[in-house]
Amino acid sequence: MAYSDIVYETDGPIATITLNRPDKLNAYTATMGEELADAFWTADADDAIRAVIVTGAGRGFCAGADVSAGAGAFDTSDPNSKAFGTDRQSGRGRGGGFVGAIMNCRKPSIAAFNGAAVGVGVTLALPMDIKIASATAKFGFVFARRGLVPEAGSAWFLPRLVGMNQALRWCLSGRVFEAEEALRGGLVSEVLAPDALLPRAREIALEIARETAPVSIALTRQMLWRFGGEPTPDGALAVDGRFAMALGAGPDVREGVAAFLEKRAPNFPGTVSANMPAGYPWWE
Repeated sequence: MAYSDIVYETDGPIATITLNRPDKLNAYTATMGEELADAFWTADADDAIRAVIVTGAGRGFCAGADVSAGAGAFDTSDPNSKAFGTDRQSGRGRGGGFVGAIMNCRKPSIAAFNGAAVGVGVTLALPMDIKIASATAKFGFVFARRGLVPEAGSAWFLPRLVGMNQALRWCLSGRVFEAEEALRGGLVSEVLAPDALLPRAREIALEIARETAPVSIALTRQMLWRFGGEPTPDGALAVDGRFAMALGAGPDVREGVAAFLEKRAPNFPGTVSANMPAGYPWWE
């Protein structure tokens, strides 16, 4: 698929997706959503890729939906509306849009907020695993100020990430806030100088790529996302022992233990394309 609203680049084990409408502060379009989904499925299928970084071109991350159509920007009957699209998944036949693609990707993702992330510009990143921000970044769950509701599954993601009290505070006010408030509220884990943001994102990605097993990471992120909000540990207990025994009998664990005892970097042989254990994906 040729991309117009994003750039997809690989460098060693890292894929970087750049939202690429800098003249519009990378305002979201339906095309961008479809391309973002396609890029995550591409990374998922490539065993050479171990982590995905998402950032924005220019001085913004994503300033929200493209409202160049004016008051009808969110009216799907308006042919000029760019905000909403179909769930085609670029012909790949998978539902859930970019949210489904990010959630089901077997590679961990890092959102590097280099500037304003407002509305869908912040909710599109909520399914990503690690979130860091430039000191110049700003955030806003502005939906109520536009007569809308939180979208992209954010009513599910945001309370799990920051707690119900903080999610309500941000969504009910709809105000824009600074990176330091996002850090205090738990939306991001680090705030960095602008020129340190992408090097730090790459540092995190390389640590994952060099020190962890691909199959373990794929299973771990799904288990944490899917069981973290459950009221009891029963769901996790139903699968974690089974997966631990399956992996324990395999070559990745033997390599991980040997590398630890020999005080060297591991070289895990397992791949997500060929070695996911029986029973995955358990939620289907």
